[in-house]
Amino acid sequence: MNSFKRIIILSIVGCSILSLSSNTYAETKNMKSNQKTASQLTYIDTETIPYQTKYKGASIGGLSGIDYDPKSNTWLMISDDRSEKDHARFYEAHINYNKQQFNHIKFTQMHYLKQPDKTTYPNKNDFTSESNHAVADPESIRVNPLNNHQILYTSEGDRELGLNPFIRIASKNGDFISEIPIHTPLKMDHQNKQGFRNNLALEGSTFTEDGKHIWASMEAPIIQDDQLPTTNSGSHTRLTQYNRQGDTISEIAYPLDAIPQKPGKNKEAENGIAEILMLNEKELLILERASVQNNNNQFKNDIRIYKADVTSGTNIKNMNSIQNHKISPVKKHLIANLNEQDVGHIDNIEGMTFGPKLPNGHDSLVLISDNNFNNKQQTNLIAFDVEPTDEK
Repeated sequence: MNSFKRIIILSIVGCSILSLSSNTYAETKNMKSNQKTASQLTYIDTETIPYQTKYKGASIGGLSGIDYDPKSNTWLMISDDRSEKDHARFYEAHINYNKQQFNHIKFTQMHYLKQPDKTTYPNKNDFTSESNHAVADPESIRVNPLNNHQILYTSEGDRELGLNPFIRIASKNGDFISEIPIHTPLKMDHQNKQGFRNNLALEGSTFTEDGKHIWASMEAPIIQDDQLPTTNSGSHTRLTQYNRQGDTISEIAYPLDAIPQKPGKNKEAENGIAEILMLNEKELLILERASVQNNNNQFKNDIRIYKADVTSGTNIKNMNSIQNHKISPVKKHLIANLNEQDVGHIDNIEGMTFGPKLPNGHDSLVLISDNNFNNKQQTNLIAFDVEPTDEK
């Protein structure tokens, strides 16, 4: 081949490589620009679902989880009713809001959650340890991003009944499909020295951006890891990453805040993770909720939302206990303290999800509160504008 032809061929190849590199760079830049970021939350509006509102004969209450499916433009809300008011269930709804206000909320479907044998979950009174059944205490619900005809939901378990928490995959109709085995250190023992604390277990869940992994959060520290938070000190709970096969990929310690105020004499107070939500490939949004009872038996809720870098902490998946280990907890950064914003009444907020994009191009975020089927509490949906990090 003569020199002239070689120069032409090399020039063409070089242009092709340059073009390919430019396209790859542009695609990578575009992917990064599409990633969600958050610097702060701007309040939009609150909508209250009246107490004792019913849909298909079932009381709408105890709403502890919420998720939005952009493919079908539908919202899912799960009740933590332990089959006491009605069978364990979740709802579908249409929710519409803009930059200024909520326009309407309309419930469109209700689905009972089913056990592997296709029966509904029993309540405590109907439960027998000889059966293969479980009493469900549903807390978090997520649409499967790889198949929006499926959902994931969590249950907190019950030490008194000998039931561990669980993560299950179900059809959009609530039919059981599969179960994700939870990490062994989270499971109960019979000496009460290991595992989850009652009613402080699998409270939050979220899929990773690519849908290949699941993060789940324990509301409070497991017994062998740490003490519960106090008004003087925080503590450490666990965030666990699973793959679709149920393998534990990683686990990190999350530093919970101290309880922000003192309760009344001999009254209750707690702080823990109420929900988590994947923000981008390396950050989670963490909803911390503290509930403090005063002398009049009324609870005040303190709600803070952090973003946490899941790549920043020590991987503790092979540690049955973090005691006597030198570890680094995940790094977190406060983006919203609802008690310092003019958002009106703050109730027992337990659910969190992104909603549709707002007209200004920002992401929206919706929180939901669990009224515990109590006429002194409220079921509220609260919408926010998520300010990106480059628009502080």
